[in-house]
Amino acid sequence: MLPYSDDRDFPEIESRSVKKPVVTVRELPEPLLDSDEAASIMKIHPKTLQKLARKGIVRGVHIGKLWRFRLSEIERWIDHQMAS
Repeated sequence: MLPYSDDRDFPEIESRSVKKPVVTVRELPEPLLDSDEAASIMKIHPKTLQKLARKGIVRGVHIGKLWRFRLSEIERWIDHQMAS
């Protein structure tokens, strides 16, 4: 039988710790809003928002039959409207 030993006998064991990657908020992708959510923030009808997106006035992503919008893009449009 081996004599009892503690962690001091194996210093490499002490340094082994599971480190989880640190993810900051800036690294997370910005969630996409659907037409209803984005239009609600803009206080316009979803169809109006879709027309603005088709014309390139508001940037959005057309995925199949659905439109998706970044909140930052919606806020940019609102800021532009207030400045006009």
